[in-house]
Amino acid sequence: MATGNLASVVVAVDGSEESMNALRWALDNLRLRPDGELVVLHVQPPPNIAAGLNPAPIPFGGPSGVEVPAFTQAIEAHQRRITQAILEHALKICSEKNLEVKTEVIVGDPKEKICEATANRNADLLVMGCRAIGPLQRMFLGSVSNYCINHVGCPVVVIKGT
Repeated sequence: MATGNLASVVVAVDGSEESMNALRWALDNLRLRPDGELVVLHVQPPPNIAAGLNPAPIPFGGPSGVEVPAFTQAIEAHQRRITQAILEHALKICSEKNLEVKTEVIVGDPKEKICEATANRNADLLVMGCRAIGPLQRMFLGSVSNYCINHVGCPVVVIKGT
């Protein structure tokens, strides 16, 4: 599938082996224009999802619904460490192929932010992995790759897991 007409390719990574396989596939099979760019995109979940796991209210009449700033800061710091590890792994894969890539981190809902970033970059192609989840899980959790296929404005290559 090598082509020299691709100006911008976005590869979405989430730390899963499937997403890293999608990155490997893109590096092995795509050829960009000389001025083209390959962007490794990671969408970090918003802290408010994790912060919703705040400690329980203080019993016996204590305040409820109070956010504990230290708890939220710890969650955010942990998410940053995870994001850093994911990007380091992705960049190591790219360095093995002697290819420079750009990285981008966005905070938000992965399916919406992947589509938004792809549109903002006027990407020619989106490459992503897909975990082999069952139909019941897909019904309740949804599928990021399925959402992107139906909402992004460019072709999408999905590298399926086993």
